[in-house]
Amino acid sequence: MNCDAQIAKKYAAKLMPSLFPGMNPYLENPELWPEVHSRLIVALADAIAPALLPKYYVAIEKRIYLSTPEDRISIGIPDVSVVSPGEPTPSELTKSNSSIATLSKSSEPQIVTVPLDEEIQERYLEIRDTLTGTVITSIELLSPKNKRAGDGREAYTRKRQRILTSATHLVEIDFLRGGKPMPMEGVNQLKDYRILVSPSNFRPHAQLYTFKVQDPIPKFELPLKAGDSSVTIDLKPILDGVYDRGGYQIRIDYNQPLIPVLSKEQAAWLKRLLA
Repeated sequence: MNCDAQIAKKYAAKLMPSLFPGMNPYLENPELWPEVHSRLIVALADAIAPALLPKYYVAIEKRIYLSTPEDRISIGIPDVSVVSPGEPTPSELTKSNSSIATLSKSSEPQIVTVPLDEEIQERYLEIRDTLTGTVITSIELLSPKNKRAGDGREAYTRKRQRILTSATHLVEIDFLRGGKPMPMEGVNQLKDYRILVSPSNFRPHAQLYTFKVQDPIPKFELPLKAGDSSVTIDLKPILDGVYDRGGYQIRIDYNQPLIPVLSKEQAAWLKRLLA
């Protein structure tokens, strides 16, 4: 049996659809979420486009801003270091300096990290009128940076406020249990996940769908121009398609603890589900 066949046989039992009735909380892992976010945005655009054409089209847009080192969870290490032939590496330089007895301690250089701003790109969807290009509806899938203090939240909050004071409808999908939810009033219970649907003609009111890890993802109507037939969005099969195509069934270790952690009740439910 060749290597490829052995790999296929080893993981064949794991190639199964997601067991979760709604959102798979393991996809929230910071190591996976940036990729999940990108895949889900594209998958959602592809799923809803046929129902919107030819009057509307779905544009995939991106928001770009600089994230300062203070705004990051951790400081990354550069992927590549360029060193001229024969030039010592920082570690070799440190060892060399420590072995030169003729230099005093005060004259030896320290190896430090220079803080660099990081360019952040966040993708979102815009439903546009085919004839005029006017943005009818903006669809946002929140990222961790949108939900904690710093550049990411400030950039998104400014954009969110511009939409809420315009004629553009807003759909805001929050599949992240961690962080601070976006501001809204009159909420009885936020639960784990949220979908906010804010038609411009209904403001300041909006429709808020909240659900727990154990719950199915609610379907919702996509707001369009007045008089147009509504389009129902079912995120569950779209998310499951991302899970399958991304190979997350063989990439996720379900024996590892969740990030963020679950409540005791939810942890017991998860144990029964995965048994």
